[in-house]
Amino acid sequence: MTKQTWTAAVAALLFIAFAAVIAMVPVPYVTWAPGATHDLLGTVDGRPAISVQGAATFPTSGELRMATVSVTRADASLTLPEALFSFWLPSREVLPREAVYPSGVEAAQLEEAQARLMGTSQDIAVVAALRAAGVKVVELPMVTTVVASGPANGKLKPGDLITAVDNQSVTSVREVQNAIKSHRVGDVVKFDVIRDGASLTQSITTRAFDTDPDVPEVGIRLSIGYVYDPVVTFGIDPQVGGSSAGLMFSLALYELLTPGSLVGGRIVAGTGTIADDGQVGAIGGVQEKLAAAEAAHATLFLIPRDNCSDDEEPHAGLQVVPVATMGEALKVLGDSGALAPDQLPRCP
Repeated sequence: MTKQTWTAAVAALLFIAFAAVIAMVPVPYVTWAPGATHDLLGTVDGRPAISVQGAATFPTSGELRMATVSVTRADASLTLPEALFSFWLPSREVLPREAVYPSGVEAAQLEEAQARLMGTSQDIAVVAALRAAGVKVVELPMVTTVVASGPANGKLKPGDLITAVDNQSVTSVREVQNAIKSHRVGDVVKFDVIRDGASLTQSITTRAFDTDPDVPEVGIRLSIGYVYDPVVTFGIDPQVGGSSAGLMFSLALYELLTPGSLVGGRIVAGTGTIADDGQVGAIGGVQEKLAAAEAAHATLFLIPRDNCSDDEEPHAGLQVVPVATMGEALKVLGDSGALAPDQLPRCP
């Protein structure tokens, strides 16, 4: 074998070895790809996707599907060939890892945060659906955090709904805060709360606020909670995570609680966050979710109006309709059964 042949052979072997190393070394990117869709009017793993107790429900026909994005797991890595492959495939995105997963946060913590987001989204979706269906919903101040070193620790818990302070009814966070501030440091404040459906009273001695010794506090943070009669449970795996299915949760619950069928035997998919007043918010992964809906043979897809700019490709057989509120979504579902596709709202 000549010197040139040996050189070429060694170079080829080194190139192969170098390419193999590159192929195995993880790169700081993650991929978004079309995920599964879940019929919220059906069952998931043998359980109803949504079940209701304490309120009448009605038969449904068709499917209401929440679309999801398949994301590289927080505890998994992506190789360069995988990233390049995903980059060239349709309906996929390659994103910097830090844009999806904050550095320094454990994978378990990230999964827990995503599960909390879905739980919160479901809670708000219930409120939006009940209000749209005409079911009474009462707003009350709710304890979200109890400071471990504060005087309320062991007496109040996250999730407690405050109905009165010092025997005076309260309906807002500001009323609770003002009631506490009306005391002096060292005074006892009486809280009437609802916890897990039961009423109880807790007396808490105020302490001085960290930055102002003359301002009393009890060591709690508050937001708005809700009281209503129906008990709604979800069968969707919380590990799906995120808040982008809020609109579809609300629509499915509304469909269960009201007579007739807005879906009317069709396969309808969609995405979007939901607020307690029915406002629909923008989400990520639109192209991936549209591809997932097409794979599920959906004929109608509800997209947040603020995501219209993300709908860049035509979709054969799938009508994409923008909505800004739950009311608009309900109207689209009602109209789309009778109107031609070109009579429905479109993204500009």
